[in-house]
Amino acid sequence: MRILFVSPFDFSYPGGVNEHILHLDAEYCKLGHHTRILAPRSPGESESDDGHLIKLGVAVPVPANGSTARITLSPFVSGKVKELLRRERFDIVHLHEPLAPMLPQLALLHSRSVNVGTFHAARAHNWGYLSAKPVLSLLFAKLHGRIAVSPAALESIARYFPGYYELIPNGIDIERFRPDVPPIARFERPTVLFVGRFNESRKGLRYLLEALALVRREFPDVLLLVVGPGDPQRYERQIERAELGENVRFVGPVPDELLPSYYTACDVFCAPATGGESFGIVLLEAMASGRPVVASDIRGFRFVLRHGVEGLLVERKNAEALAVALVHLLADPHLRERLGKAGRQRAEQFSWPVIAQRTLAYYERLLRGVRERAAEPPMDWWDSLRVALRAWSGR
Repeated sequence: MRILFVSPFDFSYPGGVNEHILHLDAEYCKLGHHTRILAPRSPGESESDDGHLIKLGVAVPVPANGSTARITLSPFVSGKVKELLRRERFDIVHLHEPLAPMLPQLALLHSRSVNVGTFHAARAHNWGYLSAKPVLSLLFAKLHGRIAVSPAALESIARYFPGYYELIPNGIDIERFRPDVPPIARFERPTVLFVGRFNESRKGLRYLLEALALVRREFPDVLLLVVGPGDPQRYERQIERAELGENVRFVGPVPDELLPSYYTACDVFCAPATGGESFGIVLLEAMASGRPVVASDIRGFRFVLRHGVEGLLVERKNAEALAVALVHLLADPHLRERLGKAGRQRAEQFSWPVIAQRTLAYYERLLRGVRERAAEPPMDWWDSLRVALRAWSGR
């Protein structure tokens, strides 16, 4: 197949959507498919096409879902997108967050291929979808297939655009994240790991710090490693008040090749997110590394981790519940081992080759359906409008 992946997000910045695209792209290249990626360019970069990755439109930071999305808002690349699609004649155009501005929207507008949209985000409300629904419904009607990465993501998009969605989750590189990866260090003290953009309040680090003060009553030398981008000074006062200075170590961002070594260096991984997580890839990374997990009981996490099987789920924003779960695991090495082994087995079900094959099978089903309808009379303009109106009205 000839497959184009379209991302709304700047490829110079790491993120779950771009990681998803890169892994599918790598798997399909191994299988002999011809793939290309279309994404925005960073400020200061020139438009480019290296034969595989095409960068069009300058990305700008836009607040979104408690985070920052770096997307292009420029409609002026429309002609270049149209020419790319006309020239390359892709079998599949796979758009990630297909209704996000502007590249997915432009690609969907001009595409004459089989269009597949993957919806990643989970949020309680999407004012963009609500306010632009009449226009977005016209684009939504051009999707031949729709994928949600989790029940939380499905619920989030289906609230505005009802219909059938194939449930295909994110994946994990089980060769990169393994229990036998040498740890970054042997700390010789009970160690808890947090990974994420800790300046974002929805990641819940403040609740983990509150919990750590309680954990310290049972384990005075407990160590919390905080890995990821952010400003530690934001938590300086909280740490000082709780006298946690010897118990917290801000590592900062780490190179991709070192991240697995931090997972294997910890006794327990903790994800205290308060919401807005459609999936929880960090849970899978810890599970693939054979580490037990303590996480907030939110829908995106519940899809990945089963309470009492691979880890413990606790009430969100509840520092006391977090502390009880952490103490329970830190005090019981046999339980940690059992949950860690179960986590590794669970993670193998999400390996990228498995996810890629499921996505490929969905492509093939859609292509067969398009071929079967090819002999039927083409849908006229009024029929297309009726489809869009049904999507807009929710019927």
